Amino acid sequence: MTFEMILVIIVITLMLVGLFFEMARPDLLVFFTLFFFIMTDIVSTNEALVGFSNEGMLTVGLLFIVAGAFERSGLVERLVSFMLAKAKTRQSAMFRLIVPISGFSGFLNNTPIVVTLTPIVRKWASENNISPSKFLLPLSYAAILGGTITLMGTSTNLVIHGLLLDFGEKGFNFFELAWVGVPITFFGLVYLIVVGHRFLPDHKSLIEKVRENTKDYLSEMVVTDEFPFLGESIEDAELRNLKGLYLIEVIRGKKRISPVTSQTKIHSGDRLIFSGMMSTIADLQKRKGLQLDTGTDLSLDDIKNGNNQLVEIVVSHQSSLLGQTIKESRFRERYDAAVLAVHRNDEKVQGKIGEIIPKAGDLMLLVTGKDFESNLEERRDFYLTSPIKNGKFQENERTGWFSLVLLVLMISLVTFNMLSIFKAMVLTVGILIALNIISPKQAKASVQFQVLLLIASALGIGNVIIQTGTAKWLASGMIDLLAPLGIIVILIALYMLTNLFTELITNNAAAVIMFPIGYEVAVSYGIEPMAIAILVAIAASASFLSPIGYQTNLIVYGPGGYSFKDYIKAGFPLTVMVMLLTVLIVYYKFL
Repeated sequence: MTFEMILVIIVITLMLVGLFFEMARPDLLVFFTLFFFIMTDIVSTNEALVGFSNEGMLTVGLLFIVAGAFERSGLVERLVSFMLAKAKTRQSAMFRLIVPISGFSGFLNNTPIVVTLTPIVRKWASENNISPSKFLLPLSYAAILGGTITLMGTSTNLVIHGLLLDFGEKGFNFFELAWVGVPITFFGLVYLIVVGHRFLPDHKSLIEKVRENTKDYLSEMVVTDEFPFLGESIEDAELRNLKGLYLIEVIRGKKRISPVTSQTKIHSGDRLIFSGMMSTIADLQKRKGLQLDTGTDLSLDDIKNGNNQLVEIVVSHQSSLLGQTIKESRFRERYDAAVLAVHRNDEKVQGKIGEIIPKAGDLMLLVTGKDFESNLEERRDFYLTSPIKNGKFQENERTGWFSLVLLVLMISLVTFNMLSIFKAMVLTVGILIALNIISPKQAKASVQFQVLLLIASALGIGNVIIQTGTAKWLASGMIDLLAPLGIIVILIALYMLTNLFTELITNNAAAVIMFPIGYEVAVSYGIEPMAIAILVAIAASASFLSPIGYQTNLIVYGPGGYSFKDYIKAGFPLTVMVMLLTVLIVYYKFL
């Protein structure tokens, strides 16, 4: 074992710890780890940056654009809404929801599918007096399972495919993963429909919680003629930086001003709506000209008008909001929205709203202004999890059908080896842009560049593990330890280690770190590399035990009011079942 190997293991361990404790955004943490290896000459710059030209990573970027076209067409949304409308029982609804979702996820990026359908599922559940928490996690699990069926079902499959090509192997055929993906999806869906939902809690949505306990979230002050700052701005009246309170709306007769800016003028008779720490409202009462209004029962409807909406969002892993307070991020100005409440682990985050530092998975309730929707197009800081009035992602159903036909055609060309998956997606995106089905601006907005940076940087770190001999050393140690127990035990160990990394960090990072080790195990032990590639791809995708490892799990985390314990209770049986099926199929089919 060389000094370089020791340094690589220590640095990567520190990176994994940083990812687990969310010390920085995942893409930046992985990128700066790679930057460290470049600056210390552990590997050459060309070797470290190989991920930025990896075919799998580039294909993922193109798939974001294709998925964006479907997202805007509203085709998937309409189909699922139609299916749910026909449901008569909870079990029937579960079947009608997760079966088509798993099918769609085999051919489309599953993250936008879950983002698009979460508001639909919640609306349907509310209308039928059913807790959305019974459906949202199965929605995520179904999307994950369906993504294991095809080459393009998830970014992890494409990343492993790109690594196989870099290693001089032939890569995955389009339906090669289906040998494992179809059985685990079938049995996984049966589990979710029959048993899985029983392990899930029966929670209400954040909007319903606030509606039922408005006094815990909202308070109202009335401005009288004695107020010394009449006609002056909110900032001059010192109502901008209140201890524990956040001014979200000014009601002036029939006019409602929200979000409130620092230059909004104060008039006599104005009703000031505050959110935050209601226990500190007594301090505000001491100010001359401000009276607490206890004569009216304030409701959420009091802070809505024709332009304003109540909207729930979930903070994403790649959000620029992480690491700074809501006030420091200038949330109100950036999004034309005021934060009414923040929930974490199904509990209200206490303290002044502006001083809360958001974390990935936080659920936030917003009062939005008229420009909120127009600000969504170019931002990926959060996922929208409640319906909005104007439905910007329902532009043209016909374009959705055309995009679907085009995608089927390209998949056929890939299946019959007439085009590579990368060339097929380049052609698909080119046609979509040329026919103005998606504009260049929309295409750019659809690409999650932070995800691509994470994948490319992780691929570079994977190359560091290979070039320094660390992968070979770790593989030899694994073989020496487990070889006497047989090949099945080696496969289980590789699966469990990959799956553990997925739950603790992210699926793509886990796949890139484990594949080089698995490949060296295959070469040293005489195992077919394709078998190991399939095993690692499935294990890296099968994230059912935490909201951290997979984006779709994070999206439903807040809206479902889930805790880590809920993921473990519902996901552990599914994890064991998928592992056993994967190992057995890989062993008997590919070895």
